[in-house]
Amino acid sequence: MSERIEIKASKNGPYLIAGTATFTDAEGKVKQTDGKMFALCRCGQSANKPFCDGSHKRVNFETPEGVISLSVIE
Repeated sequence: MSERIEIKASKNGPYLIAGTATFTDAEGKVKQTDGKMFALCRCGQSANKPFCDGSHKRVNFETPEGVISLSVIE
């Protein structure tokens, strides 16, 4: 089975991802999202890394938008 995941890099903002994901944070803690849209920090300034807390607005983070498409093969 193959599933396609799309990650949108928003203009001047975070990566936006829809769906459920499991990942390990920088401190080694395993976390799982709740299946809704979530945002990952791209600016590096979030106090809630890896999630976005809106800090990109405060620091005037500038970057173009784009889309990353992944195919997950199980």
